[in-house]
Amino acid sequence: MILRRVARPLLASIFIYGGIGMLRDTQGHAKAVEPFLTDAFDKVEGLVPDQVPRDPATLVRIDAVVKIGAGLALASGKAPRLASLALLGTLLPTTLAAHRFWESKEPAEKQAQQVQFLKNAGLAGGLLLAAGDTAGRPSLGWRARRAAKKAGQGADKLGKKASKRADKLSKKAEKAITH
Repeated sequence: MILRRVARPLLASIFIYGGIGMLRDTQGHAKAVEPFLTDAFDKVEGLVPDQVPRDPATLVRIDAVVKIGAGLALASGKAPRLASLALLGTLLPTTLAAHRFWESKEPAEKQAQQVQFLKNAGLAGGLLLAAGDTAGRPSLGWRARRAAKKAGQGADKLGKKASKRADKLSKKAEKAITH
């Protein structure tokens, strides 16, 4: 459908552009998110495996690559539902790290951060819609319910056949015992 072919690239463009910007200024982004990351890692101390990088610059690069890769996948229609979920996964921590309007003291800064926070909330809504879009095909949930119903019907038929067979065998056994 033409709507998807237009909407997906439009939604993906901000993530691709943002990811490229993050790679161009990794240190600047790392400095901006470092307080949030330090606080987050302190809260989950002992829960996060040692293999997870804690260096802000490394995490910014990973985030940027996911944004670019998933953005390109969404824009091109390749695994759009998975790409939308991946972008949503990068959007949430980015929003919490960069747009903490509730911590701003200056009214103009607070308002600017609030606008950015709400913009990201709107993007999250769009990504949720894209993640749930089945492009006209039945959803996984519908297919699973249908398969379960068919399996139940098949099991019911099999159970009835087994019951009839058991009844026949029981009658044969009764005749054999009484004769």
